[in-house]
Amino acid sequence: MIRHIVFFNAKDPKDLGTIFNGLSMLSDIPHAAAFEVGRNLKTDRISQEGPDFVVYAEFTDQTQLDAYKAHPLYEKSIAIVRPLRDMRIAADFLSEESGENA
Repeated sequence: MIRHIVFFNAKDPKDLGTIFNGLSMLSDIPHAAAFEVGRNLKTDRISQEGPDFVVYAEFTDQTQLDAYKAHPLYEKSIAIVRPLRDMRIAADFLSEESGENA
């Protein structure tokens, strides 16, 4: 299982709704085993200035992740979100549940 996690910050707080909607359209891409977009609650005392949004998805393998990123809705989401975001940090890792990263 590949876990895909991406953090986003808005350049301007007025664009938070547009960014959320742009990221949420990714949920209509059929290749993820699990998918969520959430607004950061910013309750962590150490990094209160953390990201505005988190995208979390799980994929059975690299082929599914690649298909997700090749989907037309992925490009449409990028076209909406990229001009409005200040920061994007992405990480993909093999879940220990899969036994592949030992």
